[in-house]
Amino acid sequence: MRRKAFLAALPYTLPIFAGFWFLALAYGILMNVNGFSFIYPMFMSLLIFGGSLEFIVVTMLMSTFAPLQAFTIALLVQARHLFYGITMLDRYKGTGWKKPYLIFGMCDESFSINYTADIPEDVDQGWFMFFVTLLNHFYWVSGATVGGLVGSLLRFNTKGIDFVMTAMFVTIFMNQWMKEKKKYTGIIGIGSTLLCLIVFGADSFMIPAMLMILVLLTCFRKPIEQSYAQEEEGDPL
Repeated sequence: MRRKAFLAALPYTLPIFAGFWFLALAYGILMNVNGFSFIYPMFMSLLIFGGSLEFIVVTMLMSTFAPLQAFTIALLVQARHLFYGITMLDRYKGTGWKKPYLIFGMCDESFSINYTADIPEDVDQGWFMFFVTLLNHFYWVSGATVGGLVGSLLRFNTKGIDFVMTAMFVTIFMNQWMKEKKKYTGIIGIGSTLLCLIVFGADSFMIPAMLMILVLLTCFRKPIEQSYAQEEEGDPL
């Protein structure tokens, strides 16, 4: 059962491996350049496991000790996971001892896979999600550790390397967009994000956009589910 779940999860995570290793290596190298031993990126990636937050923490470690400011920044940067958690409440039911780790390890990429993947009927859903989370976690920790170890030996400009993650999310979105015949959820997501971007600006639009998406999906949940059910039955609207 576990082997089958692992083999089912592995292909979904391989594209994440490519993106994570580029960014994690850059993160480990950045820590090394700033005078930190590889122990720092290794344990920070293992325990924090929040890519964008970990890059910010590098600056925090070089600045004056300010725990309240650090907490506020961490909350704002990672606030999107509150909405991920609400979305995954039903999917995490019945996963037993794996649930605490699934909650801890739910990064953007693991959420995207576990929420959208077509899990084969003969594969245990809990083990599938566990291995997706574990593999992505391993990719990030190993990349950061290697970057911290070899950072002093490398000399290249890493500017722009973080666009790898943006490109990956665009690919995931386009894959989901093309898979669905009815684009209701995608339209809600795009429309809400654009509106909040215009109203709140680039620095503050994320949380309002997620709230708006959550409210709209909640309000229109039944008609959307009915439409998808009719689509599966071959009964077009």
